[in-house]
Amino acid sequence: MPGQSAKLERRELAVLLHGQVDSLQSWSAQWNARRVISHLAVIVAGAGLYGAAVGWWRDPLQALYTAIKFPLIILLTASGNALLNGMLAPLLGLNIPFRQSFLAILMSFTIAAAILGSFAPIVAFLVWNSPPMSANAWDSAGPYAFILLTFVLVIAFAGIAANFRLLQLLQRLGGRTDIAARVLFVWLAGNLFFGTQLSWILRPFIGSPGLPVQFLRADAFKGNFYETIFHTAVQLFTFH
Repeated sequence: MPGQSAKLERRELAVLLHGQVDSLQSWSAQWNARRVISHLAVIVAGAGLYGAAVGWWRDPLQALYTAIKFPLIILLTASGNALLNGMLAPLLGLNIPFRQSFLAILMSFTIAAAILGSFAPIVAFLVWNSPPMSANAWDSAGPYAFILLTFVLVIAFAGIAANFRLLQLLQRLGGRTDIAARVLFVWLAGNLFFGTQLSWILRPFIGSPGLPVQFLRADAFKGNFYETIFHTAVQLFTFH
């Protein structure tokens, strides 16, 4: 029954967000196609809604592009690093198979996406009350920097909460805090590198003021994520 399935999915999402380690350990130990599809749906919906709320400040078309690209980055990061993380875990003292490492990471991304989706109405309210983007890039520099940094800070909060739950699961699987912390650190390093590079290429943000709305820019492979965030922070705190 569709209604019963929806209730089951809501209960499972509540288990994820509450970090009920016994259930998470059981879920990571076996492949359940329905549950995996449910997690993927939460990622697409949560990250998509959040991306749309942010992109709307620029243009409705930008909102559509961001709603597509942001979940895509999350899914590509999880998939792209799955094999690497599965190989690194045993080397770091956590003897789990590839499937279990992938499911653990997928659950953490699902938690992050659910949190991002819950922030979407707040971000939409912020965007709605911000000055509209001007054709003159300098006129929009202050609001652009503020919205972009708010976007990144909310993502950081969602990531911290999700990885705290992941750490709890790794502690249960490995039996030792030092092993769990070591595995999590290395996994995060890989996810950070791959995810931020994908973010730079796809640009799932607002889009630079003064440039046309595009799904993928011609210079997408130039520069890097960290340089952009640094210059945006400097611009925000020196803007008069």
